[in-house]
Amino acid sequence: MIRKKPSFTRDYIVRPLLVLLLLAAHGTALLSCYTAPVTGRSQVILLSQSEENQMGVAAFQEVLKTEKISTNAKYNQAVTDVGMRIAAVADTPAYKWDFKVIEDNEQINAFALPGGKVAVYTGILPVAETEAGLATVMAHEVAHVAARHGGERISTDILAQIGAMGVSAALGGSDPYISEAVMQAYGIGVTVGGILPFTRAQEAEADHIGLIYMAKAGYDPREAIAFWERMDAANKGKPQPPEFLSTHPGYGSRVNNLKQWLPEAIPHYEKAQKAPNNPIAK
Repeated sequence: MIRKKPSFTRDYIVRPLLVLLLLAAHGTALLSCYTAPVTGRSQVILLSQSEENQMGVAAFQEVLKTEKISTNAKYNQAVTDVGMRIAAVADTPAYKWDFKVIEDNEQINAFALPGGKVAVYTGILPVAETEAGLATVMAHEVAHVAARHGGERISTDILAQIGAMGVSAALGGSDPYISEAVMQAYGIGVTVGGILPFTRAQEAEADHIGLIYMAKAGYDPREAIAFWERMDAANKGKPQPPEFLSTHPGYGSRVNNLKQWLPEAIPHYEKAQKAPNNPIAK
C-alpha cells in the first residue's frame, strides 16, 4: 500500500537535514576513530561503545524472552568453553561475554549482539561436528562484536536515512507519483548498491578476523574450510537468494576467501597452545 507523503515545504525539510548532516559530521569526527581488528579497516561509527553495548544487552534480553534456552549441559559447556577461549584472544576487555544455546534444530545459525552477547542454535551443532568446527562459528560471532559491526550497521542506517531525506527535499515540488517512483528507486539503490554489499563485506571481514582468532586460540584454521563445506551441503536444496542480494557471501566465496587467508592464520596456530577438538556430543 502506498501512503501519501506529508505536505512539507522544502525549507521545512532542508533545514533539519542540514542540522542532521552537521551533527553526523560532528559525530563522525568524534566517534568514528575506530579501526577493525586484524584487517585494520577504518570505520564510521556514530555511537559510543557504551551506547552500543546497552542496545546489545537490551536486544539480547528481548530475544531470550521469546526463545527456548537449551538445558543440554554438554552443548552449553562446549559453546561456553569454546566461546571464552576465542574471546580471550580477541582483546575485548570492555565486554561481558555471555554465550547461550537456543533450542531450535531447524535453525542452522548463530548470531552476535554488541556487548559480547552470542547465541548459537542447536541446529548448527551437528554441522560443526567438533569443537574446532564450533570454533569457526564462535570466532565469526566474536569477530562481529570485536569489530563493532552492530554499531557500524546502525551508523550506516542513520546515514542512509539522512540521504533519503535529501532526495525527498530535492523533489519537494515534483509530481507526487514521480516523487514516489524516484524514492522507491532510491531505496532499491541504497539497499542493493550500498547497504547489502556493505554487510556482505562485514560478514567476510568477520570470517577473516574469526579465522585469525580461532588460530590464536589453538584451533586449526583449516577446519573453517571444512565447516563451510559442510554448511553448503546442509543447505543444498534450500532456496537461497542470489549472492548480490544476500547479506552473506556465498559458500563458494567464503571457502575461496578462507583459503587466501590461511597463510596468515597458520603461523598463529603453530605458535598457540593447542585447544581440545572433541566431538560435540549430545
